[in-house]
Amino acid sequence: CKLMKQSEIKILTDDELVDKLNSLIKSQEETKLTHVVSPIENPLVIRKNRRTIARMKTELAKRKSD
Repeated sequence: CKLMKQSEIKILTDDELVDKLNSLIKSQEETKLTHVVSPIENPLVIRKNRRTIARMKTELAKRKSD
């Protein structure tokens, strides 16, 4: 799944945001498992995915509080 900027996240509808969040979480878990077995080429992807997931969760929480 591609990494997203905050401006891209704000444009998404609630349903799209939840779908992308779930797929990114699944992708993150797979990436971490792969990295444990044999080091991946670019381990910074793990950090970037984690931060994108946090951005998406923050945006969802912000929308629910409005």
